[in-house]
Amino acid sequence: MKIKGSSALVTGGASGLGAATVRMLAAQGAKVVIADVNEKGGTELAQELGSSNSVKFIKTDVTDDAQVAAAVEAAVKNHGGLHILVATAGIGIAEKLLGKNGMHDLQKFIRTIQVNLIGTFDVIRHGANAMAANQPDEDNGRGVIVTTASVAAYEGQIGQVAYSASKGAIVGMTLPLARELARSGIRVCTIAPGIFHTPLLGALPEAAQQSLSQQVPFPQRLGKPPEFAALVQHIIENNMLNGETIRLDGAIRMAPK
Repeated sequence: MKIKGSSALVTGGASGLGAATVRMLAAQGAKVVIADVNEKGGTELAQELGSSNSVKFIKTDVTDDAQVAAAVEAAVKNHGGLHILVATAGIGIAEKLLGKNGMHDLQKFIRTIQVNLIGTFDVIRHGANAMAANQPDEDNGRGVIVTTASVAAYEGQIGQVAYSASKGAIVGMTLPLARELARSGIRVCTIAPGIFHTPLLGALPEAAQQSLSQQVPFPQRLGKPPEFAALVQHIIENNMLNGETIRLDGAIRMAPK
């Protein structure tokens, strides 16, 4: 699918992997809606990149169905349909099942599932419904959906039970969604990043960041958000990529802790 002239929606697009994806899409000529709870970051990014209203921000909590529907509607109404959906919105917590303070907080587990899994599913639900109404391109494609998992889906560490459960479920959704949506000309792929330099990791001390980077076989550093965005671009433009989860991790395999 061609990016230039297409309409795109990026959840979690105000920072980190999402913001890098927004920058890539805008640079390639897409019209982009940024959907995020971070109003300040999203507004500033839209103002930085927007020309002739080509980049817009709409405050969106992916756990609120009405707000998700409004974000998709904004892309359809303002940009003439929806062709590209990239779901990067997510949260992470670190808590053991049986920790020093007792059992894992059930509400924290539920919240992680609500944001990472159910929020992603709801965005896909509304996004695919909008894409199905598009006119097919020369390869009979109507849309591309890219979701974000994590290597924790495969090698979740101690204390990542909630996060790993949410990301593992995203991996599990990818193939059945691709199979179902094939009849509508909509492709679905997932990226499973390793350790990337995002605001979440950026809050860690430098020593901790260095320790994490040394766990990556090569290149021995944290991943850069533009590298994530580059893979998103390739998925969009390569029509044979469908139903697959792609690890983007420098060959890291996470240890138990």
